[in-house]
Amino acid sequence: MLQELRVNNLALIDALELDFVDIPTGLIVFTGETGAGKSIILQAVHLLTGGRASQSWVRNDCDQAVIEALFVLSDHPELVELLQEHGLDSGEEGILRRVVSLRGRSRIFINDRLATARLASELAENLVNIASQHDHQQLLRSSSHIDFLDGYGELVPQRREYSLLFGRWQKLLRRLHRLQEQEQDKEQRRDFLSFQLKEIRDADPLPGEDEELVRERDLLKASTTLSELAGRSHNLLQNTLLEHLTEIRKNMEQAAALDPGVKELADRIGSACFEVEDLEGALRSYRSSIPMDRGRLDEISARLALLRQLQRKYGLTLADVLAFADKTGRELHSLDSLEQEISILDTEQQKAAEELMQRAAELSAARRQVAARLTAAMQEELSSLSFNQAVFEVSITGADTPEPAQLSATGADTIEFLFSANPGEPPKPLVHVVSGGELSRLMLAMKCLLARRDRVDTVIFDEIDAGIGGEAAEAVARKIDELAGHHQVFCITHLPQIAAHADAHFLVEKEVDNNQTRTTIRRLSRPERVNELARMLGGDNPTGQTIALARELVERKGG
Repeated sequence: MLQELRVNNLALIDALELDFVDIPTGLIVFTGETGAGKSIILQAVHLLTGGRASQSWVRNDCDQAVIEALFVLSDHPELVELLQEHGLDSGEEGILRRVVSLRGRSRIFINDRLATARLASELAENLVNIASQHDHQQLLRSSSHIDFLDGYGELVPQRREYSLLFGRWQKLLRRLHRLQEQEQDKEQRRDFLSFQLKEIRDADPLPGEDEELVRERDLLKASTTLSELAGRSHNLLQNTLLEHLTEIRKNMEQAAALDPGVKELADRIGSACFEVEDLEGALRSYRSSIPMDRGRLDEISARLALLRQLQRKYGLTLADVLAFADKTGRELHSLDSLEQEISILDTEQQKAAEELMQRAAELSAARRQVAARLTAAMQEELSSLSFNQAVFEVSITGADTPEPAQLSATGADTIEFLFSANPGEPPKPLVHVVSGGELSRLMLAMKCLLARRDRVDTVIFDEIDAGIGGEAAEAVARKIDELAGHHQVFCITHLPQIAAHADAHFLVEKEVDNNQTRTTIRRLSRPERVNELARMLGGDNPTGQTIALARELVERKGG
């Protein structure tokens, strides 16, 4: 049940606080001149339920709009559990708050914790049921009739299970079709993959091989220059230094024997002579190791060209090429087992299709039973709404034993509501026969039936009285009052007959102050209710007779 609603800076409302604590069940009406801003109430609730927000809804000269509602969840343990699962527990209360920023950002809070629009929608759809002009249009669309029927018959869980199975079967079927397409192109694909794999395996590349070959190639290209440099250096060592090293070493040994103070220097010179002899040998060795095979250069160039070709086709690096070869090998292996995989998958999808057809048949049978009950219930509801001779029927079409290809995500059935308001006229699809007033009453009858089935505490009617007057208006008022006997019902209305049944009557007014337009909402006292009903009956200047009638309407309700 909705206990409190606060709205700040939304459209023409600057600050609004409505308290419904004393109306756990009953009829709460909002009336006012056309354009006063009655729809803003519905807009506020729409935002709380996770609806799309727009920065244009923020009041002029304000940074943000804030809408907040307090719901009692004592009759909804499943919702309390849902909030606990998301760490949003606050006992048996649920506080929904929506903040819409002028910068376009919008945030939703549940029990003062940031939440998603999806969670807010899931919470709100179990708390509030809204009947608006949008729902009227839905009723004209035959595609939505199946939702009404399943909702009334409490078949939604059964349909959800069927839909999950349908999705699984479609997924299996799509996968099977892909494999069958692969099967048709299998041999061509096998030849292509085999060629790619053979090309790589024949080349037998190694990771990093191309980098080593580049280094070897560069060395071969410089071999002549390297040989010349090493040769000249070796000749200088051998012909200039080596023949004198032995003599230098001996001379210093004799000098050290005569003068012990020069021994350290003699040792150093001796070590240097030995080091130079070693360097001469190392330089000779390096010179002889310089590759001079020009044929090897041609081999390297050819090998690099082959590796570059593989890299252009299969990967940036040789490691990528080898990874591609592994992947190709696995795909070739899978092609070999494709027939077996298709056979297994086909068996699996056939089994799923058989189960799907069984579930569809069960759902269809359940719908036919519900359709009979809905037809009878709607006839009774319409009779109470001054449709004494109207005929309402639920048409169910579909193959008795449908093939899987004939099924949809909602089952094997096409549901359409048929209606005739006049005796002797055969029932026809709603879109061809109903007027605005008839559609409003049909929607009201449907909403009343659904409200008894679901556990939603609060029902909101947005101008459900469109196109209604006279005896029909009285009937609609009685029906809404009947619903308010066990639900908390909000009704935005232009009909005094409905407003007269209110347990709480709020007046929506628009006023201008300092060139600023704002909408205000206030609860009316009994005398004020009489005046408002008189205005609704006779305009801004009601007669004494009109005021007397308004007083009679209020007194009839006991308000």
